[in-house]
Amino acid sequence: MDVVRDWARAQGHRFALSRGSEGFVIEPQGSAAWRVEWGPSQRDYIEGGELRVRAEIGAAGDLQMLLATRALAATLEAQVFDRFTEGNQTRIDDRTPEEMRWLVLYPQVPRPVLGGLHDRFAALANRPAAAPMWLEGPLARRLEDCGEWLGETTSLALIVQRGRFVLRMAHPQPEATVIDSAIGLASVAAAAARRVGGEVVRGALGSERPSSWGASSAMPPDAAR
Repeated sequence: MDVVRDWARAQGHRFALSRGSEGFVIEPQGSAAWRVEWGPSQRDYIEGGELRVRAEIGAAGDLQMLLATRALAATLEAQVFDRFTEGNQTRIDDRTPEEMRWLVLYPQVPRPVLGGLHDRFAALANRPAAAPMWLEGPLARRLEDCGEWLGETTSLALIVQRGRFVLRMAHPQPEATVIDSAIGLASVAAAAARRVGGEVVRGALGSERPSSWGASSAMPPDAAR
């Protein structure tokens, strides 16, 4: 943690231990464009230490988007399925993270649209045109290059909702190089989300849902009713 603190301060960022000293917070000086948090995971689908990068994206209407590594998407789908099984006697409710509920509500972006990103990532949104617009250009290129610092099985999620962006990533021990790369990815993703949110606000992205809208392929046909 000392190495990360020294790196953050060398970059001109503010570094502070979080409550209980179980983690830390990093923010840039001046107007905070993002906020880094590291500490115990806030999501059941990420074990151990979790790295979070948060950013405001401004007015974005009802925009909801998710990009996750394929391994994490499969885990989330399995957990959602388990919560619908009669043996568990559980249902999807407000205690279930929204990004998990979206797997029931919204279909994933088709493979031809994701192109080369498909083998490693899954994406979805509440507006059919939103996720492809989010992923085009700079964000797609950044995701293509993340193999240099993101492990093949590392859980990573980029989430957009209520005018906010957050990157969540499994990160057991904080490393300055990984944090720096995560900030870079989050900054590009948040900027792209602001652009999509602006299109939503001005009415350029319709809310029409395709005929395939509904349950994820991992869910039983009657589970999403």
